Amino acid sequence: MAWIVLIIAGLFEIVWATAMKQSHGFTRLWPSVITIAGMLVSFGLLSWAMRALPLGTAYTVWTGVGAVGAFTVGVLILGEAMTPLRLVAALLIVGGLVLMKLATP
Repeated sequence: MAWIVLIIAGLFEIVWATAMKQSHGFTRLWPSVITIAGMLVSFGLLSWAMRALPLGTAYTVWTGVGAVGAFTVGVLILGEAMTPLRLVAALLIVGGLVLMKLATP
């Protein structure tokens, strides 16, 4: 169950990071509200998952899901560049997440 909660926490990290970009430095109300709400949910779920998972594993997976997800949203929705080097970097993050999962008892 902790792994599912951790993945959901990572998905909320994608939400708040995307909303933060759309808030234009917290100058737009609704994206700013979504950012703060998403952060609270994401941190709360991460905290819950850390009850059962090691700190290093939980934090690494949380940030990795958020990083790869934010990269994906940036490319697919916000029109950011997907260069071969950026794609390799994202794949390396995913590989690290898989290794972290396999290395956790």
